[in-house]
Amino acid sequence: MARSSSGIVAGLTVAAIAAVGFLGYQASATAPAHPPKASAQQSAAPSPAPSAQAADPAKPVAVPEGSGTGSRVVYSVGQKRVWLVGENGQQPKSFTVMPSTAHPKPGTYLVNSRSGAVTGSDGVPIEHVVRFATADGVVVGFSSRVDGQMPEPDQSKKTGGIRMARADGDAMWSFATINSKVVVVP
Repeated sequence: MARSSSGIVAGLTVAAIAAVGFLGYQASATAPAHPPKASAQQSAAPSPAPSAQAADPAKPVAVPEGSGTGSRVVYSVGQKRVWLVGENGQQPKSFTVMPSTAHPKPGTYLVNSRSGAVTGSDGVPIEHVVRFATADGVVVGFSSRVDGQMPEPDQSKKTGGIRMARADGDAMWSFATINSKVVVVP
């Protein structure tokens, strides 16, 4: 009887992993080949004021206050920026990203799945997919396009792929392993 139960559990586990992988593939592969023109609503949206630190690439951009402590990925939706915060005393790596159209609520998440390389549903090869949340029924994660582009997502579609440059994707892939902490701030 114990063998029968463990077989059922193993089968359910395999089915769950397959479902999560499929959903992650679907969510992380939705960047359009050509960015849409900005709408009047997008143009009217206020953009964050650039800080003096952001204007000088030689100076690091400060990690947002209230983003927690310890080793973590910090993602600011409003600043369109990520910080890879290592152990105390290390300078965090920071870079800009192109947010998806589905934004996770501010809070703390854990990396729950990763894919080295997949082809997006739009036919665009992507790599270094690091998934950590769901928002509006869409799986959300970081990834980079193999062609290095970071176009704005089609605002009429729910997408979860937060895009970054390939070099930054390499750094994210090395840093954000399964169960790594991801802190989302406004």
